[in-house]
Amino acid sequence: MGYGAWSSADWKKYSSARISGRKVNDIYTASKTDPKYDPKNIRVRESFDSEDHPVTTPIMIGLDVTGSMSDLLDVTAKKLGEMVKDILERQPVDGPQIMFCAVGDSICDRSPLQATQFESDIRIASQLTDLWFERGGGGNNFESYPLVWYFAANKTKTDAWEKRKKKGVIFTLGDDGYPEKLTKQEIERVFGDKVSEDIDTRALLAQVSRKYDVFHLMVMDRRSEQVVKLPKWRKLLGERAISVTNVNAIPEIIVSLLENVAGRDTEDIINSWDGDTQLAVRNALGGLPVRKRNARGGIIRF
Repeated sequence: MGYGAWSSADWKKYSSARISGRKVNDIYTASKTDPKYDPKNIRVRESFDSEDHPVTTPIMIGLDVTGSMSDLLDVTAKKLGEMVKDILERQPVDGPQIMFCAVGDSICDRSPLQATQFESDIRIASQLTDLWFERGGGGNNFESYPLVWYFAANKTKTDAWEKRKKKGVIFTLGDDGYPEKLTKQEIERVFGDKVSEDIDTRALLAQVSRKYDVFHLMVMDRRSEQVVKLPKWRKLLGERAISVTNVNAIPEIIVSLLENVAGRDTEDIINSWDGDTQLAVRNALGGLPVRKRNARGGIIRF
């Protein structure tokens, strides 16, 4: 997928009709999973080059839609449409093609994962608002973010990788920890795939990291358990476990991380934003390798 071109006029029309002035429950009205976004019904999601987009970059964004995110979900959900707009208009990477995933708990939830298509136009936003915000989860100190990694590793095909050996980018966004493994029972239940044994989370990360750069944005709202869980994420992902203390800046943080992946000068990225947003972006990029321009305009990586 990924055909068609983004139009700010299309976004303005869609936003006016579906988003502006509405509460989140009036934007995301689904009460169950649409079968076309159910992983059991998906053989593969494709991010292919086209005449409109001769060089493409697949981007997957997994949003935690469990009950623990309820207070923050309203804020982040409204921001996701603006994030699409920022990514497609600012073009931090070549030919961005975006897929959204709704992530829950594969032990407790009816619908622990939903996945849209990779798209390059207003269909990104329209498919996003088709997703069901289940607001479930359990008291097990994690949500099933690695389901997104399994899907990316086993259910996506991209020209970026097949033609150019160029990685896509995955962001998961939530406020909880991760499981140590995906059990074979969970995998069969969510994807319909029969595997011979459980899959260790670190092994799954190593597999998906061959084709994708993986980030987790840890949403912090000053709860003590999040302070404990962030170091665990950093032990797993290193500097790509990002602490987010300002949810209003999530679109700009994701755009900035994409620009960092693409090799843009770090200070240029930070200085492209103003005020509180600039501070949030600086905090997010603070642990990543600094990229600087040399006198000839090339990038020096540190």
